[in-house]
Amino acid sequence: MMMQKPPPEDFLLKETNPHLGGGKVTGDKLASTYDLVEQMYYLYVRVVKAKDLPGKDITGSCDPYVEVKLGNYKGTTRHFEKKSNPEWNQVFAFSKDRIQASVLEVTVKDKDPVKDDFMGRVLFDLNEVPRRVPPDSPLAPQWYRLDDRKGDKVKGELMLAVWMGTQADEAFSEAWNSDAATVSGAEGIANIRSKVYLSPKLWYLRVNIIEAQDLQPSDKGRYPEVFAKAILGNQALRTRISQSRTINPMWNEDLMFVAAEPFEEPLILSVEDRVAPNKDEVLGRCAIPLQYIDRRLDHRAVNTRWFNLEKHVVIVEGDKKKEIKFSSRIHLRICLEGGYHVLDESTHYSSDLRPTAKQLWKNSIGVLELGILNAQGLMPMKMKDGRGTTDAYCVAKYGQKWVRTRTIIDSFIPRWNEQYTWEVFDPCTVITIGVFDNCHLQGGEKAGGSKDARIGKVRIRLSTLETDRVYTHSYPLLVLHSSGVKKMGEIHLAVRFTCSSLLNMLHMYSHPLLPKMHYIHPLTVSQLDSLRHQATQIVSMRLSRAEPPLRKEVVEYMLDVGSHMWSMRRSKANFFRIMGVFSGLIAVGKWFDQICNWRNPITTVLIHILFIILVMYPELILPTIFLYLFLIGVWHYRWRPRHPPHMDTRLSHADSCYPDELDEEFDTFPTSHPADVVRMRYDRLRSIAGRIQTVVGDLATQGERFQSLLSWRDPRASALFVIFCLVAAIVLYVTPFQVVALLSGIYVLRHPRFRYKLPSVPLNFFRRLPARTDCML
Repeated sequence: MMMQKPPPEDFLLKETNPHLGGGKVTGDKLASTYDLVEQMYYLYVRVVKAKDLPGKDITGSCDPYVEVKLGNYKGTTRHFEKKSNPEWNQVFAFSKDRIQASVLEVTVKDKDPVKDDFMGRVLFDLNEVPRRVPPDSPLAPQWYRLDDRKGDKVKGELMLAVWMGTQADEAFSEAWNSDAATVSGAEGIANIRSKVYLSPKLWYLRVNIIEAQDLQPSDKGRYPEVFAKAILGNQALRTRISQSRTINPMWNEDLMFVAAEPFEEPLILSVEDRVAPNKDEVLGRCAIPLQYIDRRLDHRAVNTRWFNLEKHVVIVEGDKKKEIKFSSRIHLRICLEGGYHVLDESTHYSSDLRPTAKQLWKNSIGVLELGILNAQGLMPMKMKDGRGTTDAYCVAKYGQKWVRTRTIIDSFIPRWNEQYTWEVFDPCTVITIGVFDNCHLQGGEKAGGSKDARIGKVRIRLSTLETDRVYTHSYPLLVLHSSGVKKMGEIHLAVRFTCSSLLNMLHMYSHPLLPKMHYIHPLTVSQLDSLRHQATQIVSMRLSRAEPPLRKEVVEYMLDVGSHMWSMRRSKANFFRIMGVFSGLIAVGKWFDQICNWRNPITTVLIHILFIILVMYPELILPTIFLYLFLIGVWHYRWRPRHPPHMDTRLSHADSCYPDELDEEFDTFPTSHPADVVRMRYDRLRSIAGRIQTVVGDLATQGERFQSLLSWRDPRASALFVIFCLVAAIVLYVTPFQVVALLSGIYVLRHPRFRYKLPSVPLNFFRRLPARTDCML
């Protein structure tokens, strides 16, 4: 059954008015602060160290740890074995919204297998806790004497610092948080903290394989069929088989790879001989470290080099084995291309367009600030203790910088209130924000096979934002499932794009979108697709090795891996996008048809007058056109978009596609469906392709009719057209151009009383011209 459509207003963007940084957004500016997030207050407790703790045995040693307790929330430090002067330097943060007590209790305990022993405590009245707001310097910790349960002083001192602050505090990112009190284990806690990641620096590696010399094939009695193969990590490419069937083959082919710094793996080159259909013999191999390869910044050719190809052969002579080492050579031109931008995103919504080499970077044109405030109405993503729950976090990607917010445990309305900043080098770029459910909180092997579930994604194009304006909106989180489009909640963002120089930003619009090497030595479409796939694999692998990892499924969703796969829904959406582009021309054609048919006589008379003026004064034609476009632009300025664009379900045809089309879109590659389903989809694809084939054939027919005007395929039609051209040349030579244009325009705009319903003579003549359809099988 078709999924029931939610109300369209649920999928719309909503403007909000949050209290950012304690102030409120008024108009386009912030009234009282520069901050883009709502302030969240926390009680911070820094446990530094202890001294002179009493021992529990004759050695005077103990196994101390500190327990920080506030109401029902309790955090503990790690414990030390047999140490009376331990040093922890740990920070605990308790959310002010969840404080249920008026006294903070910091207790030192001695770890024991049976029951931990009480050693002393320090109590703090929350009304006396000082408040600290950055950029104030950190609060200096102080020594406090320990008290027993009765309040009497005991042996031992504890160094502490207690203050009230916000999430802007430097200690917040590494602090134990009361919001995540249910998470256990060091790995689980590491998986919930906010982090900033950097994509590896990617290079295109160009390997121009020219020739090889002095190869030693095992079979001397046949012509070798030699090709070269290059391997870099998981990438493997090969040349064609050389046309010169000798021991000195030539290729002169380019192979392109993606390499990431730091260069960990060498380039492995081998020359092989195709001795049988499924058998290749290695004639030589060499390993080339990428650290020593030339780096090219422009189109100038680098020097070629000869590399030795090593091949070890063991010859048995009697009872002795003798190893002989042959050394052939291969001629290469190899370089790391610094003038290209390595595409790991689609060019339609790329966040970075700079070349790889830093020497070619331009100065930044501004700053992008993003405040990730909160989410509302998230759907339960997994089951825990018999109920649905969601542990949500956000990931934002712009340029080489990835940010990940902290994970809010078990909440459908998480509040992050984290702010991040990026340098902007090109306004025609896109920032992507994704929301995910954390499935790796316990850190054990139980969660090792699970994947972080996607909740939704938002893209914001910077060129659609006004500079120095704060945009605060609630964006719908839409995800397409095999059952249909579904709203997973809303994310509340604050965005500001600040431009440092308006002239520099406007000058960027005259520059090419990609670095100049993409136009001087362009890569083919198939090369770009293959290299983008390799780049996304490298980025996801490197980021998944970070600590805590940014997992592969998250990176691939943010980079939109798999968007090139066939989709009936996306094909229909693109078709209607094309129709939308031509809708303006179609509307102009209908309006002109109404003018020609005198549907509105007054308008038609005015058009006649305008036409006569333009014919008599042709120097006014271009100024009139540009003035008309200027007036249209000024008129539309009143209704300019005031909100950033967002995911449009109508444009994507996500709310009107059939279940089988969605099932096909989410099918694996190769398919995993039974044969009858695949046969039905194949037949459907054949019928669609047949209609496309017919349209393409009709276009080819019209073009061939134009070609046949002078080809004498139809001698009578070509003779008539040639005679017509001669007469037209004589008439146009002796007649002023303004007279011809005026008569032609009046004829086209003539009254319907002087029109015929039959097709015109030129159209009849054109339709009778021959095409090559009758020559096709």
